[in-house]
Amino acid sequence: ATMGRRPWKCSRYIKNKPYIKSRYCRGVPEAKIKIFDVGRKKLGCDQFPACVHLLSLEKEMISSESLEAARISANKHMINSVGKDNYHIRVRLHPYNIIRINKMLTCAGADRLQTGMRGAYGKPSGVAARVKINQIMMSIRTTQKGEAEAEEALRKAKFKFPGRQLVYVSLNWGFTPYPKEVFQEGRSGPVEWRGANGRIMPDGVGTKFVSGKGVRLSKMGIYHPSAGDKPFEYQK
Repeated sequence: ATMGRRPWKCSRYIKNKPYIKSRYCRGVPEAKIKIFDVGRKKLGCDQFPACVHLLSLEKEMISSESLEAARISANKHMINSVGKDNYHIRVRLHPYNIIRINKMLTCAGADRLQTGMRGAYGKPSGVAARVKINQIMMSIRTTQKGEAEAEEALRKAKFKFPGRQLVYVSLNWGFTPYPKEVFQEGRSGPVEWRGANGRIMPDGVGTKFVSGKGVRLSKMGIYHPSAGDKPFEYQK
């Protein structure tokens, strides 16, 4: 009979250097999680103002199996509560770290074949993601009405992970880096953001900050006619 999966306490703590798939380390099993975005993942940034994150409060490893279980759990809750068109879940962890196991035979007569701790370097048995303290594990963006349901979905997802997590309601607009009032102001006209003036333009799920200064221009707003630069004019 084959052994079951080892309890995660064997692999939970980050002890060694990252150990990833490479040309030297082959034969790594596939991660259980294949889909990292579910829901209305292509909907523009204007539609979903609310955003809720799940933060890790521990430095540990999270298995690809538990990431998949958490994704399914959160997705099911959001479908049942707000409907399949009113949210976008993004799993922010990607499992690249390989978990090794030193397989032991458990059948009769195994003691003749086994060598105990001799040559105990294990074979790849699965993959996991390394998490830091306060790192975001999952995010849900949704309508303002669905914010409480997103909190509940992530609370349910917490039960799939070891350690402690925190459900955090973001002050920013969706998955963008701007607070809600800055986002609304920047979408309708020029706004100041981190020392630059410009407009917030939609760029798929996210945004881009369009100010008049390209990479080559100094912060003083010096334009270079030889490069064909012209002072930036906002799109009417």
